[in-house]
Amino acid sequence: MPRRREARPLDEQYGDLVRVALMEARPAGLNTRQLITATSLTKSQVTRGIRHLRDVGAAEHLTPIIWRRRDGYLFSDEPADWIEYEKKQFRLILGRLTRMITGTLDPHLARYPDDEWAQLASAQLTGVRATLAQLTK
Repeated sequence: MPRRREARPLDEQYGDLVRVALMEARPAGLNTRQLITATSLTKSQVTRGIRHLRDVGAAEHLTPIIWRRRDGYLFSDEPADWIEYEKKQFRLILGRLTRMITGTLDPHLARYPDDEWAQLASAQLTGVRATLAQLTK
């Protein structure tokens, strides 16, 4: 009895379509609408494909996908482009973390200064916050 071929996960198929579209557009990039048109995928499927490419690309040492407002998503061979993108991502994470600390954790500590968990979280996140701040410079 022949073995049934296992279906590939959808995210992998979406990722393949997005990768081919971006490779064909090189060195230019494609915004989300252009990727939707080029791949015949929905916006959600394009997003899942990009996410899959980022996960797989890192594992397979491929050129990273970056995003720029003026170019959209693209593969760049320039380390300076990667660094610029990474710094922007760290700024986003730093902003979210800062809002969580000032909007939730600080008021928690103000009301319950002896709360062991809040003290631990504050101590750990202070270091993370400082590290992210350095990485964005």
